[in-house]
Amino acid sequence: MTKRKLRNFAELETFPHVIQHPYGKDNFDHRLKGKWNREFFKASQPITLELGCGKGEYTVGLAKAHGDRNFLGVDMKGNRIWRGARTALDDQMSNVGFLRTQVERVDNFFMPGEVSEIWITFPDPQPQKTRERKRLTCPGFLDKYRKILRPEGIVHLKTDSAFLFEYSLEVIKEQNLEVLRMSRNIDEDFPGDELLKIRTFYEMKFRETGVPINYVSFRL
Repeated sequence: MTKRKLRNFAELETFPHVIQHPYGKDNFDHRLKGKWNREFFKASQPITLELGCGKGEYTVGLAKAHGDRNFLGVDMKGNRIWRGARTALDDQMSNVGFLRTQVERVDNFFMPGEVSEIWITFPDPQPQKTRERKRLTCPGFLDKYRKILRPEGIVHLKTDSAFLFEYSLEVIKEQNLEVLRMSRNIDEDFPGDELLKIRTFYEMKFRETGVPINYVSFRL
């Protein structure tokens, strides 16, 4: 491990807006479950999660666009989270935080109805059939999201993967979920949407190849 990564991991331990959970622990209720607004954000505002947030660009971008909401980026990779956490700290943002844990554990951290929206931005498409249960829009994950979302909570998916996008649309259809907006090329269909204009490190790489960006939002 490089000195830079070691330094970043050490800094994460000192960040007041980063919660880290030990890898692999099962069957627990985190101490902030049901208390995020009161004890973490100290502001009673709707909570939005970005799952698999990577470097946190989208989490920070959403928080800058919506000061009336609270945002949490969720990812297991501490070195990635450090970038977004550092930016939020430097910019003195009070409505953004980061949770370092596996997405599979998300229902251990939030009470039913505690989350208003979920963003899934450029997740690993997991194209192998044996990896279907790892896709963040598979039925198993949607069931987890239902446990924490408010009634009719919204899920947003933004991806460069045509495979994952079509798979997700099929799951949405099978579950008879309400589609709010959908595009196979956001630059053509939603060119003025400020939230969809937020760019992540990975999106910039995908755009260099000319791959169109897909988007769908739906209610659970």
